This record gives sequence, C-alpha cells and structure tokens, in this order.
Amino acid sequence: MSEARPFRIEVDDSVLARLRERVAAYRWFPEPDGGAAGWAYGAEGAALRQLQAHWLEAYDWRAAEAELNLYPHFKAEIDGLDVHFVHVVGEAGGKRPLLLTHGWPGSVYEFWQAIPKLAWSSRHGGRVEDAFDLIIPSLPGYGWSGKPVRPIGQRATAALWDRLMRETLGYDSYLAQGGDWGSVVTSWLGVHHGAGKGGCKAIHLNMIGLRPTDGTPQSKDEKAWLTATQAAMQAEGSYFMQQATKPQTLAWALMDSPMGQLAWMLEKFHGWSDLSEKSLFEVYSPDQLLTNAMIYLVNDAFATSVWYYNAVFQEGGITLPEGQFCETPTAFANYPGEKLYRAPPRSWAERAYNVTRWQDMPRGGHFAAMEVPELFVDDVRAWAREIA
Repeated sequence: MSEARPFRIEVDDSVLARLRERVAAYRWFPEPDGGAAGWAYGAEGAALRQLQAHWLEAYDWRAAEAELNLYPHFKAEIDGLDVHFVHVVGEAGGKRPLLLTHGWPGSVYEFWQAIPKLAWSSRHGGRVEDAFDLIIPSLPGYGWSGKPVRPIGQRATAALWDRLMRETLGYDSYLAQGGDWGSVVTSWLGVHHGAGKGGCKAIHLNMIGLRPTDGTPQSKDEKAWLTATQAAMQAEGSYFMQQATKPQTLAWALMDSPMGQLAWMLEKFHGWSDLSEKSLFEVYSPDQLLTNAMIYLVNDAFATSVWYYNAVFQEGGITLPEGQFCETPTAFANYPGEKLYRAPPRSWAERAYNVTRWQDMPRGGHFAAMEVPELFVDDVRAWAREIA
C-alpha cells in the first residue's frame, strides 16, 4: 500500500522572480482592429494587458499560496508516479468520501470555493449529513503531481484514482464527480471500478465524457445535436487537435512564455464560461485566473498537461468498446453556458450510462464549480442524498 505523505506548497523565490521577469519583459504585437476585434480571433489583447498589469502590480503569489495551504495536501506514489491530492476530512469524519477530478485548463483550485460548503455543510446552508470527505487529486502531469515519462491517459488515471481511494486512503467505497477531463476519468471509474467491480458507488458529471459503442444517431434530436457538435468542433476545436496530435510542438512554443501560456488558457475560460449575465472578470477575479495559471507555471506543467490529450487516442478514444456500458448510477448536471461540449439528448447518454439523475441547471458553464459554486454544491448535495 502506498503511504500518503503530507505536502506543503512552498515555491522558491527564484521561480517567482524568473516568472515575474518574463511577464514584465513580454513584447506586445499587433492584433486585428475594427469590428471583428476582441475575442473573435482568440485571446483579447485588452484582457491580457489587464491581467499582466494586475500580475505585476497587485497579484501576490504568497497570499495565493497561503490560500492553497488552507487545506491539507499530500502525495502518494502509485504505480511509480507521485500523485498529489488535497484531502479534507470535515463533518463527515472519514465516512462519506467524494472524489473530485478537474480538467484542462483547470486545476484542483477549481473546487476551492466549493470545499467549505461540501466539507462543513452545516455551516453553509446544509445539514451535517450532507457533508463529505473530499479527495481532490491533480491529474498526472498537472500541478504538483509527478510528470510521467510518456502520456498517461484517462483510463489509466481512473485506475490510479481507485488505488488512491481504496489502498492509500482505505475507503471501501466512494462517490466521484468530474467535469472536462475529470468527466472522462470519472466515467472510466464508473465503467471499470464501479457497479460491483470496485469501490466507485455512483458518479456525477457536468460533461458527458464517453460515447456509446454505436454512435449512429437514432432520433432527430440526436442527429441535430451531433451535427451541431461537429460544427462546433470544426469552429472551436483546433486547440484539441493540436494538443492531441502534436502537443510537444505547442509545449516548445509556450513553455518559456508565461504570458503565452496565460493567453492560451484564458481564451478557454472566456469561451467556455457562461458570460450571458456577467463579464469574464465578474465571473472570475483576476486573482483566481492568475492563481490557476500559476499552478501550471510554478510547476513547469504546461507540456505534460497537454500530453494528456494525446493519451486519449493512445488509449483508444472515448467511445465505449463493444459490450461495455457504464452500469454505475450516473447523475448529470447540464449547465447552459457549456458552448463547445453541449450536452447530448438524454437518449444518447443513456446508451452509454445508467443515467439516474439529469438536472438542467439555470446558469453556469464548463468550469461549474468555479463559476457557480453555490449551484454546484446544491446539486452535488441533492444527488448524494438520493444514493442509498
């Protein structure tokens, strides 16, 4: 059994000085002008300039570091890889574990606003019995997790997570939640490590991660959704193909440019968030956006994070193999601001998952736990109450 080792985030001053020097020295270049300016061509210059100024004049990594260290961090070596995770034992007292998995370009920090509400529920509008033990790992190659020597995919990550939960932490059974890559990892937990095969008792997704073996649309709604999804990927999915096919070229280009990495990731926070009622900097504070980016930067993790896209193809993709189905009870929260990865019709999802709960949320987008933490928490609590 791999032992959990306490870990504290302490970034060396020399790393911070190097990053600050690179940010300050960034050279600005032309961008399109006129009616099509702004975010139409990618990351907006005005937003980047605002974040650069905040980075240099107001942002305090040491304050962010203290915020991150509010909760206990650990590392455990599993199958030769150091897995970093946050483990919060709140009012549940070790009896109600919930595994939360982030995606790209997110991090464990996505869940920070939700942690107190989920761990100490009675202090935040819930009941003591609503509380969870929280286990929030950094994906392989992300954050403070170890860097694999070659891409590790989502199925392999699910196996790592199951060992983390059952062998390292000693939980016989657990609940699991995820969005973005976290939804794919959580889905594979449901397929291979749940429903009598392992410790995963039920799963909650805010993105449908897997596709049914037979992907032929079987209704007008399914056909319309598939056509719209293909069009959206054609228009917005170039990042995916670059990261999935030639991730290292992108890594060479951006690894030594903090502003370049910020631009690459910020564009997704703008494009995938629900901005129907608020602007980008109203949904997220500049400090939140920079702290999330800094988790990549202080760990030199951008390269290995984008490898994760290549690994999905190495593992065979996200279509369920013949004869496989996610028998584990599955809940889905459908956030309306999800633009690129819009939810399929329920009929499509039910060909891949044992869907037991489907909630159409009033607002929020791809980064649900970070965008609308109150709605996220309420839905997760309600889901867990339904599980025997």
